[in-house]
Amino acid sequence: MSFLSLGLSISDIGHATAGSIVYPPGGRLGPRIQQDVQLVMLYTGEMSVEIDGKMLSIGPGHVALLKPGCEENFTFSRTEETWHRWIAVHLNDLSEPARQALDQLPASLPLTEEMNRLLDLMLNVQRYAQAEDPAVVSLGLAALYLYPTESRRALLQKEKHPAIYQVLSLIHERYMEELTLAMLASQAGLSPEHLVRLFKQDEQTTPIAYLWSYRIGKAIELLTSTGLNVTEISHRCGFKTSHHFARMVKQSTGRTASEIRRMSWSGMRKF
Repeated sequence: MSFLSLGLSISDIGHATAGSIVYPPGGRLGPRIQQDVQLVMLYTGEMSVEIDGKMLSIGPGHVALLKPGCEENFTFSRTEETWHRWIAVHLNDLSEPARQALDQLPASLPLTEEMNRLLDLMLNVQRYAQAEDPAVVSLGLAALYLYPTESRRALLQKEKHPAIYQVLSLIHERYMEELTLAMLASQAGLSPEHLVRLFKQDEQTTPIAYLWSYRIGKAIELLTSTGLNVTEISHRCGFKTSHHFARMVKQSTGRTASEIRRMSWSGMRKF
């Protein structure tokens, strides 16, 4: 269960705040009773939190979820400054289903760029608005939506070998360039044979077959959403020639590039 399934709205939130603080070496905080749903993002140093007698250790590059009603004692790095930022969201009434949803979420996750951007935006908006302002509250609510989403993403990533994500990211960013199996394997720090085995295990295909499938998908997007000619599309999507592009599209879809474009434009006119 997640906050997405509970249908929380702005009216369910009393106020929301964001902040940033640096603790000196050996810093401590607490004991305190947490009043909000709080997301704490750690950037430098380290943080250990005793929550109702249970210890949670957080390293840089992670976000921790703190829940209302819990007693907390914080201990920060003894040898360096600990910098963290946070988003705190105060719920008017924490229902039992909401409490159960909170308890099912992981206590910490890797800190993503999306969460960082949301926090940056909230800090900027907060400079000109109060904690009860709908703009600030909306961003706090967005953070509650984002954390379960990041939790699901982290769970999916644990199910695959990290090298797969490295190669997928490279393909998605540079599919228009000339990529070889050796280059992809080198990027992942694996032998070509090992990478192929992992790809077949997790993606049910080979890296190069995935690359060409991704290129075809991108080419069809351009066919159906732009007026670019086949030569230009084939160049943009990494095909060797326009003939090569046309042949692979036909093999993959059973239709020619002209048929795909004609069907797409016909559908747009009907809409």
